[in-house]
Amino acid sequence: MIIEALDVPWVVLLSMDSFYKQQEQAASNDFNFDHPDAFDFDLIIATLKKLKQGKSVKIPIYDFTTHSRKKEWKTLYGANVIIFEGIMAFADKELLKLLDLKIFVDTDSDIRLVRRLRRDISERGRDIEGVIKQYNKFVKPAFDQYIQPTMRLADIVVPRGSGNTVAIDLIVQHVHSQLEERELSVRAALASAHQCHPLPQTLSVLKSTPQVRGMHTIIRNKETSRDEFIFYSKRLMRLLIEHALSLLPFQSCTVQTPQGHDYEGRTYSGKQITGVSILRAGETMEPALRAVCKDVRIGTILIQTNCNTGEPELHYLRLPKDISEDHVILMDCTVSTGAAAMMAVRVLLDHDVPEDKIFLLSLLMAEMGVHSVAYAFPRVKIITTAVDKKVNDLFRIIPGIGNFGDRYFGTDAPPDWSDDEDALST
Repeated sequence: MIIEALDVPWVVLLSMDSFYKQQEQAASNDFNFDHPDAFDFDLIIATLKKLKQGKSVKIPIYDFTTHSRKKEWKTLYGANVIIFEGIMAFADKELLKLLDLKIFVDTDSDIRLVRRLRRDISERGRDIEGVIKQYNKFVKPAFDQYIQPTMRLADIVVPRGSGNTVAIDLIVQHVHSQLEERELSVRAALASAHQCHPLPQTLSVLKSTPQVRGMHTIIRNKETSRDEFIFYSKRLMRLLIEHALSLLPFQSCTVQTPQGHDYEGRTYSGKQITGVSILRAGETMEPALRAVCKDVRIGTILIQTNCNTGEPELHYLRLPKDISEDHVILMDCTVSTGAAAMMAVRVLLDHDVPEDKIFLLSLLMAEMGVHSVAYAFPRVKIITTAVDKKVNDLFRIIPGIGNFGDRYFGTDAPPDWSDDEDALST
């Protein structure tokens, strides 16, 4: 209910149930799952620290039917809000330091028993006798000894659980206010975090030949007409796309020429290439991609910045089916802070596209945006024609190119436009 009521993009739920240690005694209902020693707190703390830093993490999957961790692990990514839940969430001092808001949900003991019976029988394949035996032997005593005393550590105690809508509303209001307060400090940290750091190895910048620099001179010039801006932007896009395609995996192959001789060549070794444009400026790069990739599939993502919160918001999504094995060319014309690009990458990851198969393409990027994307997604390839060093207080790239979408489409930029998205703010 809290996740639904928050109504903010990118909320991650992290459950302690994923961090149980492997237990051989559990099959006979003789293991205490409600004891602090049942959990891998070292892994929990390391995982939560990475998530709070905006990094991706691998989460174990605990199988309650075999009482062991599965071989495969799932991936989670840093988010605006991380909800960490579990019966022993307050049982470790180091873990407590990582929690910004501590909530204890106080539920009647009879309701707790009914929920456990329903869950363990229907979801974990146990019989009613075994569940009740475990409850009386371990669960109830552990609650009295380890869980109930931690209520004093909570910032908020919620009686009656999810039925307490007043408490949930207060929690949601507090989280919203914290997000607003932290937005400015987070952006300021982003602005300074990259200073004195070398550009990441995942960045590939088109060689600045006299031709490329000449085209940049034209499109950066505020006096350039719209026709010339479009013409030279398209030329740069074509060069950028060709450069990006050269970074795809290739394998050796032999073909026979019309003269009957073998030619040792190279061929693309992936399954398929899919383009995804971040609207609206990103769609201007689609013709260049189509011109060099026959039958390429195209998807679109619309991300706009909320003018009240400063947060990017996902408004529209249309992706081709079955893109999880494709190399995805993610296109946006300018990237300043990287906020919109990172949201778009998360959307692709949510659709099971491997991180190392995502290529982020942009005509112009700020160093801040490059570092932000590379920090959050270290395996995403970042490809651009130029990187500018500065971003001003309004998060516009300096010296920059202006509002690309408005210059290309001939529309007027709103006063609060940002280089991270060329769509109008909501």
